[in-house]
Formats: sequence, C-alpha cells, structure tokens
Amino acid sequence: MKKPSFRIRAEIAELQEQLKAAETREAERIGRIALKAGFGEIDIDEAHLQTAFEDLAKRFHAGKGGSNGKERAGAGASSATDATTFASGAAASGTAEA
Repeated sequence: MKKPSFRIRAEIAELQEQLKAAETREAERIGRIALKAGFGEIDIDEAHLQTAFEDLAKRFHAGKGGSNGKERAGAGASSATDATTFASGAAASGTAEA
C-alpha cells in the first residue's frame, strides 16, 4: 500500500530533525576535541581553518577505514604534532586575521 503524501512529509520532517540532532552532536564532539588540541587559541581565518580540517579529513578517509585512534596511539602523537605544526605555521605565515 502506498503512503499518503502527508505521512511522507511527516517522515521527512522527523528525519530532518534527526539529522539536525546528529549534526549537533558531531559538531560538539569535534569542537571539544579541537579545543583540547588547542585550536581555540589559533588566530587563523575560518577559510584557512576549514581547508586544514578538509585536508585532515582526506588523510583519514584515504583508505584508513573507521579508525577510532586507539590502535594508532603511538603514531597519534606525531600526527597531532603535525596538525599543530601545520596550523601554527599557517598562522605564522601571515594568513591569520589581524
């Protein structure tokens, strides 16, 4: 039996609310991690910071699978240092906002 359009609209609205809640949870999680890593103290414009995050995401999506970071605990320290160095270097190179 086919669903009436009002039920489909109700399901879409419910899914949009679920998506909004999931995105909020994800944003809060990433935000907490970024603050712990010191990103709150970096004076860099949003476009450059977004580019840095996109590069970081590509690095983890490139065949690495769904890593939670625990199995790379030893290597994670150098990765965190690389990310901090990149962000600090971007700020020091004059790309930061005044």
